[in-house]
Amino acid sequence: MPSTPVIHRLRSKPDHLHLGLMLALTFSTGVADAVGYLGLDKVFTGNMTGNVVILGMAIAGADDLPVVGPLIALFTFMVGAAIGGRVLRRVKSGWTTESTVLFGAVGLVMAALAIVLFAVDGTPPAPFDLIVTGLLAAVMGLQAAVARHIAVKDVTTVVVTSTITGFAADSRFGGAKNQPWFRRLAAIVLILAGAGVGALLLMVHIGWGIALTAVITLTVTAIGHAAGRPHHAPVPQP
Repeated sequence: MPSTPVIHRLRSKPDHLHLGLMLALTFSTGVADAVGYLGLDKVFTGNMTGNVVILGMAIAGADDLPVVGPLIALFTFMVGAAIGGRVLRRVKSGWTTESTVLFGAVGLVMAALAIVLFAVDGTPPAPFDLIVTGLLAAVMGLQAAVARHIAVKDVTTVVVTSTITGFAADSRFGGAKNQPWFRRLAAIVLILAGAGVGALLLMVHIGWGIALTAVITLTVTAIGHAAGRPHHAPVPQP
């Protein structure tokens, strides 16, 4: 737990705090997607655009592409996002007690999955690997919904396509000036770095990538709860 002076400094700049926390989760998304794609039969657990493209190619008859895994990931991701949306529907934007609870649930599910993967000494056999895929995608959907509610511009934690578009379109080459280049570039670089780290950890054991995402998520939860002034504040009804 950070010391009181550190918490005070973090509280004094909540926008910077939230940006840093969401960037950390963007890195962990890269790790989780590497685990899903390389370790769980070419399935993305955070980047649903990738799953839609894979499904389209598989349905068209492309060889060696999965159908069941991406379908499960899409469905459970939406379930997780829907749960997050329902819980946060009447809560003010920003970090709240609900944010802490939901992010904490994401971290704990990831930790439990890591323990299971270590216990079975690798990727579970079919169809249990699909259960792991579904649970990972569900908590990534939940994470995405909470990150959306915290509303850090250009940092969704799960996808960077729109961030890359903004980075290029608002560049000097694109005829614009004074774009928020740091957060956009950081999000792109961090999800890239996370994917690289996830791929490297897979060479050791599939459980290490999930364990790292759990540690990052729980650390973000602890810092956000300590410094984010969590509160329960329903949105006033008209």
